[in-house]
Amino acid sequence: MTNRFSFPSVDAAFSKSTLGLESDVDRDYRNRLNLSKLQWEQEAIMISSILLGAGESKRMKVNKLSLPWGRETIFEHCFNVLLRSKSQEIIVVLNPQNERMKRQFEEMSASTTKKVKVTFNRHYKRGMSTSIRKGLQVLDPRSEGILISLGDQPFVKTSTINVLLRAFNQGKGEIVIPSFRGIKGHPVIFHRKYEKELLKLRGDTGGKPILLKYAKYTKTVPVRSEGVVKDIDTREAYQKALRMRRGGDEKRNSSEIGQRNR
Repeated sequence: MTNRFSFPSVDAAFSKSTLGLESDVDRDYRNRLNLSKLQWEQEAIMISSILLGAGESKRMKVNKLSLPWGRETIFEHCFNVLLRSKSQEIIVVLNPQNERMKRQFEEMSASTTKKVKVTFNRHYKRGMSTSIRKGLQVLDPRSEGILISLGDQPFVKTSTINVLLRAFNQGKGEIVIPSFRGIKGHPVIFHRKYEKELLKLRGDTGGKPILLKYAKYTKTVPVRSEGVVKDIDTREAYQKALRMRRGGDEKRNSSEIGQRNR
């Protein structure tokens, strides 16, 4: 996989009085992140998520984001992962060929109080940096954090997003990057002070130059979930991802049946 940014994955939903961290989070790090739900609500700052979906899918030779993923498409699934997270705003960046999808995402978010914006990148052929800039142009002025998420990573979990958001809240002014077995992945959260640096990006390099330049200001969150370092760039990768997904579904169904039979 091409590591275009650098960040990982986990999955943390509120559980009783704490924001529960799943077992795929490193134990020592989980202890350091052990905030209560009340603390989270009192200390949380506004973080906006930019979901990138304007790419050309050159290696796939078909719009990979519209490929089936269960009852959704890959991109719809990635959107819903963010929609269920604690991110207060979601900005969806599409290319003009997908303009019909604008109403679809607005309808999907209609039942929430979360801000959802859909914007179109007419310069998408110039690379990922143009989509990042387009998303930044409509960013809520109150946001202090910018989470950049890829639309072709369906194994990233909502709980992972929440862990990254929490880590950012605890370390204001930093860049938060998830890692799986030492490999940095996605999504990444940048403090708003790096907005000008993000706007200067050119081509299809994403945020990697900023991560290298400000390496000492980054916070790496170690996780056990592989989703943060898995994207879908080829037909082979898509078929493999489908097999992994089906295997995960079968394992969960088998576990549920076992629980019912006890």
